[in-house]
Amino acid sequence: MRPRRSRALTVCALAALLAGASGTGAGAAGPSASGPPPPAPQLTDDEVNKAVGQLDSVVSAVMKRTGVPGVAVAVVHKDRVVHLKGFGDRHVGERGAVDPDTVFEIASVSKPVASTVIAGSVGADGNGKTGWDTPVGGLLPGFALKDPWVSSHVTVADLFAHRSGLPDHAGDLLEDLGYDRAYILDHLRFEPLTPFRASYAYTNFGLTAAAEAVARAKGVSWEKLSEDTLYKPAGMKSTSSRFADFEKTKNKAVTHVKNADGTWSARFVRDADAQSPAGGVNSTARDMSRWLRLQLANGKLDGKQIIDAAGLAPTHLPQIVSQPPAAPTDRAGFYGLGWNVGYDESGRLRLSHSGAFELGAATSVTMLPAEQLGIVVLTNAAPIGVPETVAQDFFDIAQFGKPTRDWLPLIGGVLHKQLSEGRSSTDYAHPPADAKPARTAGAYTGTYDNAYYGRLTVTESASGLVAELGPRHMRFPLTHYSGDVFSFETTGENAVGRTGVTFKDNTVRVEYLDRTGLGTFTRSG
Repeated sequence: MRPRRSRALTVCALAALLAGASGTGAGAAGPSASGPPPPAPQLTDDEVNKAVGQLDSVVSAVMKRTGVPGVAVAVVHKDRVVHLKGFGDRHVGERGAVDPDTVFEIASVSKPVASTVIAGSVGADGNGKTGWDTPVGGLLPGFALKDPWVSSHVTVADLFAHRSGLPDHAGDLLEDLGYDRAYILDHLRFEPLTPFRASYAYTNFGLTAAAEAVARAKGVSWEKLSEDTLYKPAGMKSTSSRFADFEKTKNKAVTHVKNADGTWSARFVRDADAQSPAGGVNSTARDMSRWLRLQLANGKLDGKQIIDAAGLAPTHLPQIVSQPPAAPTDRAGFYGLGWNVGYDESGRLRLSHSGAFELGAATSVTMLPAEQLGIVVLTNAAPIGVPETVAQDFFDIAQFGKPTRDWLPLIGGVLHKQLSEGRSSTDYAHPPADAKPARTAGAYTGTYDNAYYGRLTVTESASGLVAELGPRHMRFPLTHYSGDVFSFETTGENAVGRTGVTFKDNTVRVEYLDRTGLGTFTRSG
């Protein structure tokens, strides 16, 4: 049985759960030229101020319950930063408190930031060389998907809306194995496709391909395009799309994961440069507050039009159904261009996105445009629902005077369930009582090739067989399970525990690499 990664469902399920769940939301920034006016704002200044006044206690309570090391929060209302504060520690066991200028890895909140960059870029061109509806193949040399017709028609918007037909998280496992952006984008052509523009699957590297295409059309790197189009003009002085910039920053929040005893420790480093547009932005609560102001003002900041309003507007519209309703009385969830888009029972719009690194970061942003209200929550701990809980409590207090429910276990439960679905149904750590013996080591050692994952080499060491994968020759000691079946412990952002390695004739199948049928390697030597 092929394992299935589910971070896409996590993002969509959380968005559907939170959009309208407590009755909060907002309408569009202005009335449509052809339709009825948007729903009126519901929140008074006093109600927002009350929620802001309780925000510190909300954050402190959630941190106490979870032990999450550090949090930073920014709230924007009516073009004013009404709350900006850091809580806790940047690095457990070391001196250094989180403040509004502490740099965090913001993970997939990078996507709405990237769509802002694209909006500024395509808006400046108008009907010129690039636009949301420009085919990517004409901008990114060599880009192709498995279907030639899709390859020639898939647009920047298609890839930002995750409607290209690429499978869930296509390319992420290549990143875990150490492949760079160029290799991964080139190998998306091997992935099987679902119906074009009729199916949704969350793909970091599909979005990255679109961003890279626009940058290539501009003659610069994505990192430079982001700086020139958004970060510098918006005064986001501590924001970058390069991991090296994060690493050299002294005031940074390092990533933390939870230990078995409930404590947190900084055990991993997450370098997301390969998928920088989708997950590699580093920023602060202060800088993100400026971005929120710009978003809520249709691209304008401090009286200056930073991002073209016409380029930005499509990013806030539904582009595809991301979460179909489970029942006739449920509301569907949608994805825009880098944003989750939802509506409540009054038709009010809610724009949001969560970010998560299982290696130690969790973030969220939510905007209610009709209320001119937005909040961003950054944490330096693996995803357990903290940023979403803080944001949802804030909106509940503003709308109802108090939280409508205990959001933490509800959101945390969704995350835990869906992030666990990729694990194998076989318990490889405990071989069966009637396990068959393995053959001699020589029956398994050798070189095996795969067009997508590259070369797998199996060698014999003093302690047993070892598999080597990826350009960095990552070594995975193999543990015998039964007969010709072995296992190894997966590593990286997409680790799923132990995975099976099955030798058969002149092939070897690696279970967790085979989720889309690409995980079989053929002996070449």
